[in-house]
Amino acid sequence: MKKLINAPADVLAESLRGVQAAHPELRIDFDERVVLRAEPTRQGKVALVSGGGSGHEPMHGGFVGTGMLDAAAAGEVFTSPTPDQVLAATKAVDAGAGVLHIVKNYTGDVLNFEMAAELAAAEGIRVEAVVVADDVAVEDSTWTAGRRGTGTTVVLEKIVGAAAEEGADLDAVLALAEKVSGNGRSMGVALTSCTVPAAGKPTFDLPDDQMEVGVGIHGEPGRHRVPLASAHEIAAMLVEPILKDFGDASGPAIVLLSGLGGTPLIELYLMYGEVEALLSAAGVEVARSLVGDYITSLDMAGCSLTVVKADDELLRLWDAPVVTPGLRWGA
Repeated sequence: MKKLINAPADVLAESLRGVQAAHPELRIDFDERVVLRAEPTRQGKVALVSGGGSGHEPMHGGFVGTGMLDAAAAGEVFTSPTPDQVLAATKAVDAGAGVLHIVKNYTGDVLNFEMAAELAAAEGIRVEAVVVADDVAVEDSTWTAGRRGTGTTVVLEKIVGAAAEEGADLDAVLALAEKVSGNGRSMGVALTSCTVPAAGKPTFDLPDDQMEVGVGIHGEPGRHRVPLASAHEIAAMLVEPILKDFGDASGPAIVLLSGLGGTPLIELYLMYGEVEALLSAAGVEVARSLVGDYITSLDMAGCSLTVVKADDELLRLWDAPVVTPGLRWGA
C-alpha cells in the first residue's frame, strides 16, 4: 500500500484538520467529526444534513456551504457515522424551521440517521428524511436493503440546497428532495479495486484483463465481471441499464459522470463523449453536465454515470449560486 498518510487510524482526523486549514469558510467539530458552515444557519432556514462513510470525497463534507448542505457527518472510511454524530450535526444547524436528512440507502446509514432523528425529535427538532436509492446495478446486496444510494445524492443536495437557501419550508424541501431522488438513476464500472487504509490491501481481486460492471462505491460486487472493454463498449454498459430502468428517458436531464478516485480527467472526458452520444441518440437532452471526481471510492479506477430527469424548476435550482469546496458557481 502506497498512500499519503501517517498512521491508518488517524487518516480521517488528520484529513479533517486539512479541510479546516484549506477552507476557513467551514468549521469542523473535531470531537463529533462533523463539517459545518463557519456561519450559523440563518434563522428560519431549513437546514440540510447529510453524511456517510469517508473515502467518497468530495461527498459529503465538500458539499457543505452556501447553496448546498449545512452540515455533514463524517464516518470512518466506508463506515456510517454514528447516531451521536448525526444528532450533533442536526442540533448544530437547526434554526427553527426543521432539518432535512439526506441519506444514502445503506443499512447502517439509514438506521443511524433514523435513530438520530428520533433523538432530535425528543429535543423538539422536527426532522424529515429522504433516502436516495438510485443505483440500477442491483436491487439487493449484502450492504443494503434495496438499491444503493450513489450519484443522485450530489444532484439532490445541490437542487434542494438552493431551495432551502431561497426560503422554502420543510414540507416543500422534502417534496423536492423526493422528486429529485425519484428522477435519478446511476450505474458504475470499476477497473481496479480500492484499498482501505486500515486494511492495507485491495478490497477485492480484479485481474488486469477484467472489470466489474455495476460496482458499488464501497467495492461491492456489481451485475457481472467481464473482460476489459473499450470506452465505447463501457459507455453502453452504463447507459443501457439506466435507459431501460427509466422506460422513457427522453427530455432534459442533468448528467453526472464521476470518477471513482483513480481515473484521470482526460479519460473521464473521453468517457463523457461516448456517454453523451448514446444519451442523445436515445432522446435524452443533456441540459446540464458535470465531469470529474464528485463521489469517489478512495483510489478505485473507473467511473459512475448518473442521469437525473429535470424540468425547468429543477434546472433553475441547479443553476442557482453555490459556494462549497466541491461545487462553486454563480456567486
